[in-house]
Amino acid sequence: MSDLVTALRARGMRLTAQRRRIVAALGRLGHATPDGVAAEVARDGEAAVAASTIYRGLEALEELGIVAHTHLDRRAPTYHLAGHADHIHLVCVGCGVVDEVPVASASSFVGAIAASRGFRADISHLAVHGRCAGCEGHS
Repeated sequence: MSDLVTALRARGMRLTAQRRRIVAALGRLGHATPDGVAAEVARDGEAAVAASTIYRGLEALEELGIVAHTHLDRRAPTYHLAGHADHIHLVCVGCGVVDEVPVASASSFVGAIAASRGFRADISHLAVHGRCAGCEGHS
């Protein structure tokens, strides 16, 4: 939490109770949409927090590099603590299960893009959609 306080102060911001609760909620959940974060914050026994405050808090924390997001589907982004951004999401279109593989699994893909296009890919937001082994076996 002290790194968060330092990062916020460097930007002239404070660690408000709402931001602290958002970070704590993401720590408990791992991944969550803004609505999921709001629901988890509401369960912590403290005063209610408006949805708009949750959204603004997530944006501010992402700007600071404390949280990151990915798009697991076409709906709201899913947020997680930035230190948890060491994987790629595998999203099953059959059952909806979300699995993870290390970012290093895509190193040859990223290297090929860099070599052919001179483009440095940021795959920290990557979600790969397909069918899990269980659903693939049932098709």
